[in-house]
Amino acid sequence: MEHVIRTIDALNEVKAGCLKEMALRTGGDATGGKLKREILVCGGTGCTSSGSPKIREQLEELLKVRGIEDTVEVVMTGCFGLCALGPIMIIYPEGVFYSKVTADDVPEIVEEHFLKGRPVERLIYKEEENETEEQILNSSLSNTQFYKKQLRVALRNCGVINPENIDEYIAMDGYFALAKVLKEMTPEDVIKTILDSGLRGRGGGGFPTGRKWQFARNSVSDKKYVVCNADEGDPGAFMDRSILEGDPHVVIEAMAIAAYAIGADQGYIYCRAEYPIAVKRLQIAIRQAREYGLLGKNIFGTDFCFDVDVRLGAGAFVCGEETALMTSIEGKRGEPRPRPPFPAVKGLFEKPTILNNVETYANVPQIINNGWEWFASMGTEKSKGTKVFALGGKISNTGLVEVPMGTTLREIIYDIGGGCPNGKKFKAAQTGGPSGGCIPASQLDVQIDYDNLTAIGSMMGSGGMIVMDEDTCMVDIARFFLDFTVDESCGKCAPCRIGTKRMLEILERIVDGRGEDGDIEKLEELAKAIKATALCGLGQTAPNPVLSTLKYFRHEYEAHIYEKRCPAGHCKKLVTYQIDPAKCRGCTLCARGCPAGCISGTVREAHRIDTTKCLKCGVCMEKCKFGAISRS
Repeated sequence: MEHVIRTIDALNEVKAGCLKEMALRTGGDATGGKLKREILVCGGTGCTSSGSPKIREQLEELLKVRGIEDTVEVVMTGCFGLCALGPIMIIYPEGVFYSKVTADDVPEIVEEHFLKGRPVERLIYKEEENETEEQILNSSLSNTQFYKKQLRVALRNCGVINPENIDEYIAMDGYFALAKVLKEMTPEDVIKTILDSGLRGRGGGGFPTGRKWQFARNSVSDKKYVVCNADEGDPGAFMDRSILEGDPHVVIEAMAIAAYAIGADQGYIYCRAEYPIAVKRLQIAIRQAREYGLLGKNIFGTDFCFDVDVRLGAGAFVCGEETALMTSIEGKRGEPRPRPPFPAVKGLFEKPTILNNVETYANVPQIINNGWEWFASMGTEKSKGTKVFALGGKISNTGLVEVPMGTTLREIIYDIGGGCPNGKKFKAAQTGGPSGGCIPASQLDVQIDYDNLTAIGSMMGSGGMIVMDEDTCMVDIARFFLDFTVDESCGKCAPCRIGTKRMLEILERIVDGRGEDGDIEKLEELAKAIKATALCGLGQTAPNPVLSTLKYFRHEYEAHIYEKRCPAGHCKKLVTYQIDPAKCRGCTLCARGCPAGCISGTVREAHRIDTTKCLKCGVCMEKCKFGAISRS
């Protein structure tokens, strides 16, 4: 094929040509270019669901109507990270950052910004309400507080390139790492580089990536496999999905490098079918890589052959566990199997297999290009590099965050996330999803890395970080995560199938106001037994949310059981609403709004709530304009 790239010179030729086209957004030399402006529209899942495809269509249509389609290009990118502000639009070369854009705003943007040269001030993101006009007009995404403490490695191309254009990936040094390993390095050199870098698995366990590759390299077999775990199922986690949506080629290139290192010729990406945008862009990327000869036979003119296929997961959380995932790829029911033998010895189709998650792979090409020393210079002694977190829950700036290992929770929550909205106090952060634990406010200054999180009763996990404020009931949080685990258990082993169900029943009783003396001890006993005897990581870590909340918020459990009270005022059955006679003006709004008719009183006199009839719906508290109604 005429498009096949066989040499580094051919790769450089594609890079040089595309860099010229991308110069406006990359700050490169735009001399001789035709375009005067580029509009980058976020095409991540969050912004897509908020209407960004319609915005793009409207832009392209109006630019054509106004006759300026040759001077302005619309580029759909991956996630920018600041999901709370979507849909996001960035206009280059100015770098103007528009947030919460709708299709109805497009005519004004085209007319004012592109025809009259006047940015639409009301759409420009303002960090502070009192910002000057000059500050607003000089605003850019990189200057926001959200980005100042971030260091983008795995996410470096997300929000920068068009993920459906392989040339733009190449322009950002894509596939140069693969060319380097095939032309200049032995498999042993590659493995040593990954080992020396200190890269650990970003999927949760934190196992050294180089050691895993070394085990597979040492295994003797006629066939080996490379697998990417893109079955991201933790509640609130969307790191891997965003990388696949914004930079799919980085995973393909990294898998090819891994295949060269261990001696494999076939790879599989196991992706959740619930991620249609990621799946679509992966399929496009694989097709483009094949057309360029970067997948398939004799890559870069060598005897190295490697190809990748996508396999769709049906949404079972347990298939995120490596042995269950491989069983699913084989066409069987996704159930875990005992280890050893480990996948590096006997994995997919009973052949040596390495399995890493999306974020782990996303670091590999840069380690090869920049050297292991570069990667090892970031992070802590035992946790090198950066980590991507999906910030969600009670936090002002929800979205994707990438920070060096060792960054404190306080920096992530307050400096980047903007703290809890509405002036609420931070209470805890859940990391590691259903397998992790809750980190209380007392641990805000702990440096986040694999070992520190484990030491305080949580874990890194894939990188979901759910923030909770003072209104969150920690007992109910434990119940929520255990309910998820019970629902997602494959049922193969009794400790997980039965034990987690019994724990959930106890928690449900507690939040329902029916907790009994001894329930806490029963929870602890069950938790220890499940951790020690469950078959796979899902079952072994299932009790973690309960154990961590018991460790740091035991008083809330005791209040629920012995005082029949929810300190956070969250659990309906344990909440009592009262009217303060001193504050009540007798306006009757609460009585008129009450669906149970349990509020009595005459006009301009203090009202009363009959607690025996109260449904605890909270309507009265919402209706009161004088702050006379409280709950406890």
